Amino acid sequence: MKIGIIGVGYVGLVSGTCFAEMGHEVYGVDYNADKIETLKKAECPIYEPGLEGLIKKNIESGRLKFSSDTGECIRASDIIFICVNTPPKENGQADLKYVEGAAREIATVMEKYKIIVDKSTVPVHTAQKVAETLKRYNRKGVEFDVVSNPEFLREGSAVHDSLNPDRVVIGAGSDRAAAMMQELYAPLKCPVIVTDINSAELIKHASNSFLALKISFANALSNICERAGANIEQVVHGMGLDSRIGPSFFRAGIGYGGSCFPKDVSAFIRISEALGYDFGILKAVEQTNETQKKLFVKKIEETLWVISGKTIGVLGLSFKPNTDDIRSAPAMEIIKDLLAEGAKIKAYDPEAMDNTKEV
Repeated sequence: MKIGIIGVGYVGLVSGTCFAEMGHEVYGVDYNADKIETLKKAECPIYEPGLEGLIKKNIESGRLKFSSDTGECIRASDIIFICVNTPPKENGQADLKYVEGAAREIATVMEKYKIIVDKSTVPVHTAQKVAETLKRYNRKGVEFDVVSNPEFLREGSAVHDSLNPDRVVIGAGSDRAAAMMQELYAPLKCPVIVTDINSAELIKHASNSFLALKISFANALSNICERAGANIEQVVHGMGLDSRIGPSFFRAGIGYGGSCFPKDVSAFIRISEALGYDFGILKAVEQTNETQKKLFVKKIEETLWVISGKTIGVLGLSFKPNTDDIRSAPAMEIIKDLLAEGAKIKAYDPEAMDNTKEV
């Protein structure tokens, strides 16, 4: 199948490359000309294990192409994935201006039936708004379907997750679109779940929020264990052996970070408020995450007595191992707090040094 990817950031680049690896023809476009030139040389602009090799392999095979010409991508593709950035606004809501912009451009260019797929993490009812935008600017009356197909990639293992997913979720409003999307994912051996569009959009935010809840519960529990003289690792191990709970994401630390969990939890709280529901559990998850970082700085203060003038080593700067992503990384906030107290910082990370130097 011929696939268009609008936005070759983290999600778009990994998804598009893996679609090519599955045997599809993929056309990736981005407004960042420097990024496109880097990719044309088969160089990866982000650190993700195994990704650069797959980019090179599929460019050489002719299945993967990169360009800044969005119109050519739209015309050449049967299925177009919108993978643009959805940054949080100051109030925590997702900013959908790039999604709207992509939909407008698709509408003005397309000349035959297309499936337009929301791959970016977006609030429920976004597909409805995308469809309205496509209809409004689609002056040629071309047929189309909008599909929600959320991604579930973990940074550091995204290539594996794309080619060996736990499940594929397809939110479709027509049998035609659902059948084409199922054909797209046919090479994968995993459950393919077809739902209504609203349910598919909610599955993504609900999944990430629940994983964040497990992390915050473990972090809150760690403070109880410390006060009780118990070992948090032994406690969560004993709990995690219960098949109803499980060990995944059930580990205490200094808080979750990255480009997904903080943004998605905040967005889901705002989505719930817009629907008339106060999602108090998620507010507690968010507050626990912030408190955990402050408690860690307090421990450093209690240990060193005076922080000013002390040299403090920080090992690990990205929000998790095997990535160079420092977005919302707890280490960044902790370093800022320590610098504010007059500390001198010596920091190291195997992959995130360049990104950290920029800030």
